[in-house]
Amino acid sequence: MSADTPQLLVNVDVDDLARAVGFYTQAFGLTVGRSFGAQGVELLGAAAPIYLLYKPAGTVPVPGEPRRRRNYARHWTPVHLDFVVSDIQAGMERVLHAGANLDQPLQTHNWGHVAMMSDPFGNGFCLLEFIGGGYDTIADSAGD
Repeated sequence: MSADTPQLLVNVDVDDLARAVGFYTQAFGLTVGRSFGAQGVELLGAAAPIYLLYKPAGTVPVPGEPRRRRNYARHWTPVHLDFVVSDIQAGMERVLHAGANLDQPLQTHNWGHVAMMSDPFGNGFCLLEFIGGGYDTIADSAGD
């Protein structure tokens, strides 16, 4: 990686670090890399490290906006994680057993299957299983 290429780190806020480690290791087969005491845990095994960060419910997430508070009920955010799996049914069984919620029924598109889900902390994520050409099926050629 060149000095100009940023490294991607994924951070997920949770209000129960032990429960989050249990969920993400069981659901996705990730392993604990490093622990940062009571503040966070690094999980390895995905394309980018995932950091679970302890942030108590009710705390202010954005300085200067005291009316906004962290809430770990199901919530929407424009950024979420997609986990690509080779078998969507087996992947769904695994994450549901670990404590995930299925937000929408399994959908099939010409590029693959998608299951829209959320973790026990209200963070949305999707499971994807590509079929055929995957996203190449729907992608425009570069420069078009």
